[in-house]
Amino acid sequence: MPAARSPYGNTLPAVSKARLRVVAAMSGGVDSAVAAALMQQQGHEVIGITLQLYDHGEATRRTGACCAGQDIHDARRAAERLGIAHYVLDYESRFRSAVIETFADSYVRGETPIPCVTCNQEVKFNDLLGTARDLGADLLVTGHYIERRDTGSGPGLFRAADTARDQSYFLFATTRAQLELLDFPLGGMTKPEVRRMAADLGLPIAAKPDSQDICFVAGGRYADVVARLRPQAAEPGEIVHVDGRVLGRHEGVIHFTVGQRKGLGVATGEPLFVVRIEPDNRRIIVGPREFLAVDDILLRDVNWLGDAPLEEYLGGQGCGLDLFVRVRSTQALRPATLVRDAQTGALHVRLPGGELGVARGQACVLYEDGGEQARLLGGGFIAGTSRLSAADAT
Repeated sequence: MPAARSPYGNTLPAVSKARLRVVAAMSGGVDSAVAAALMQQQGHEVIGITLQLYDHGEATRRTGACCAGQDIHDARRAAERLGIAHYVLDYESRFRSAVIETFADSYVRGETPIPCVTCNQEVKFNDLLGTARDLGADLLVTGHYIERRDTGSGPGLFRAADTARDQSYFLFATTRAQLELLDFPLGGMTKPEVRRMAADLGLPIAAKPDSQDICFVAGGRYADVVARLRPQAAEPGEIVHVDGRVLGRHEGVIHFTVGQRKGLGVATGEPLFVVRIEPDNRRIIVGPREFLAVDDILLRDVNWLGDAPLEEYLGGQGCGLDLFVRVRSTQALRPATLVRDAQTGALHVRLPGGELGVARGQACVLYEDGGEQARLLGGGFIAGTSRLSAADAT
């Protein structure tokens, strides 16, 4: 059906004209509140649900949090203003086991995790979606900036109209089955349009600042969280040059990530970067910038969102799929080739010209093309990197 237009210049999500029961995930921020309002304006029965995820006592006095403390009160006030039902569900133990513990374990392995992906994958689009089904909901909507469109073979995901806010990188693990019951009303809006609509609706959170990236980490001190949960990750070790020289000591591998330059605590007269983390022997390997270059990325836990099975895209033995990727959430899309190892069956991404500072534990997200509203084809977590050629990275 043709999509409707709103007074704010965006294209409203094309949903059924029938009155649906919609669960709106309300985090306490302006985005999720406006997503709920858009569904209400289309005449649907909207039920707001806020998840109590962590740190109930301390977060009440924190700013920049999400799904805890003051944010729960903000979500309740927004629901009252909209005149919709609102419920708070205690998911704290589930969030701790699925997100916080996984986050800590990843650092112990010398990785650089992205807990927002895990939260979407395990809590919001798994557990909350199950709750929505239990409530007899036809749809679960969130305030993410991404577009869901119906394609010839079912629903697909596309980069948001507001490319500065696009969150497709964090949603690569969303499955096709989940997309049948998901929608993202803000996909066609810009952030200023969202705030203007919130102000017009009289929502008290219209000008509320955005939440921080890692919501459960106070003041950005993620190492404190990991050290408390996994003390072994804070044990001291050596800082070693790629040529074998021991340059100094560190206070735990949790304080480092691949590509890091500042805060190394060593001085040799040359710019040095973290090029590898060896958690088993607690060593941080550093070297010149050129040692950061890799052109092959090994993927794990790959989720595929193409119209056909992945093997049909990859072709025969030795073939690959040319596409575009992002290995960081803020990175521009760049050309790459997805291939399957004929012996191991593992999926690899080949990067012409190479890439600098690719960290294990991060995501490599796949897109159909390099356009501003490119289709999301899925992605996987980075399990390893290597340098297959001597080409310099760009």
